[in-house]
Amino acid sequence: MAEDWQAGGFGLYVHWPFCQAKCPYCDFNSHVAERIDHARWREAYLKEIAVYAGLVPDRVLTSIFFGGGTPSLMEPETVAEVIAAARRAWPVANDLEVTLEANPTSVEAGRFAAYAEAGVNRVSLGIQALNDTDLQRLGRRHSVAEAIQAYEIAQKFFSRTSFDLIYARQDQTLVDWRAELRLALDLAVDHLSLYQLTIEGGTAFGDRYAAGKLRGLPEEDLAADMYEATQDICGTAGLEGYEVSNHAKPGAESRHNLIYWRYGDYVGIGPGAHGRLTLNGQRHATEAWRAPGKWLDSVATGSGESLRDPLPLAEQATEYLLMGLRLREGIDMDRHARLAGAPLDPGRLAHLEEIGMVRIADNRLCATESGRAVLNAVLRDLLA
Repeated sequence: MAEDWQAGGFGLYVHWPFCQAKCPYCDFNSHVAERIDHARWREAYLKEIAVYAGLVPDRVLTSIFFGGGTPSLMEPETVAEVIAAARRAWPVANDLEVTLEANPTSVEAGRFAAYAEAGVNRVSLGIQALNDTDLQRLGRRHSVAEAIQAYEIAQKFFSRTSFDLIYARQDQTLVDWRAELRLALDLAVDHLSLYQLTIEGGTAFGDRYAAGKLRGLPEEDLAADMYEATQDICGTAGLEGYEVSNHAKPGAESRHNLIYWRYGDYVGIGPGAHGRLTLNGQRHATEAWRAPGKWLDSVATGSGESLRDPLPLAEQATEYLLMGLRLREGIDMDRHARLAGAPLDPGRLAHLEEIGMVRIADNRLCATESGRAVLNAVLRDLLA
């Protein structure tokens, strides 16, 4: 009998925690370090892969994702050995996707050939803005010209390329964003990640905002207009929003991120990495130690995990709903009911369908375009 995770697939996430500098908006587990013992990090990653391969052997691996931090600061030898170890540990899909996140600086672009030789076949560039003033505000270390050059280099070495932009930035108008988005679409091949700026606690932007010093952020209505313009312009260009913040031509979706959104299983290794892992029929949430030194020391003595908790079925149902409704394709209502032990409330569904927030067809529940624009409110209603 098939296990629930198989509906989403199986992947490997590798977290590289280091950056050259900490961006003021970033709340990821990233650190700046003067010295990095690359050999020790390489050894730790390989050891963790071996540990997890012993726990879940014989699964077909469909994707590997190097995230961070700034993975394009990893030595190509490390990337190559991690990919080779994963290929030895699990049978791999014929179309294995291997993604590496990179910053578009000339230094990192200079490593692209080596990463491609190591086995990376998809790169995601953190461009973030096509405006030099805003790049400086965002703490980025590249210019627009460098970003475009790096992206053109990436296209020579990788069969699949993508880049990220942030919108609803300080003093950004709707006209500004429309123009920037059209420039992005002129550059993009088949995938774009477009995120609305959010102010997170514990970041430099969060501190400035709390002190009243982060001025020029758009009002909620303007940010909503920017979201709507994003969907319209990308859709017209053939890059439909297959997920709330991700746009692609058919077949060019991020296979690794689809594992998350379709609620598959994934191994997470590296400081602070999360995972979802089904062991003996029970799905677990895993988490690694966040501090790089603590993680390295823990791996050396056995495992980098700080937590492995069994997830009750009701919690799995909630996670599936939260993740799956981000996708245009939505969720399988029978699958959700199996996890939850009961179907979603028909009265709430009927109300949300009547006001145009969700659509139900072929036993799938999907958020409409209007519903995805206010997805958190839709989810609150469904989970109430």
